[in-house]
Amino acid sequence: MGRVKTGIVKRISRSLLEKYPSLFTADYEKNKQLVNRMVASDSKKLKDQIAGYITHLVRLQSQKTGKE
Repeated sequence: MGRVKTGIVKRISRSLLEKYPSLFTADYEKNKQLVNRMVASDSKKLKDQIAGYITHLVRLQSQKTGKE
């Protein structure tokens, strides 16, 4: 069973993906760098959770469309 993400992580992740769909990839490290530049928060844990959830969403989307 997976971990439950807080609402703020999901909300911020989805809004970033909606605004910048072509920037994010299935690479967590690249997404982490992008999130560090875009999110104005001092919490490293929050930014890492957002980057991880974005990576998860991108991978799910690529599986649905048949891309890798």
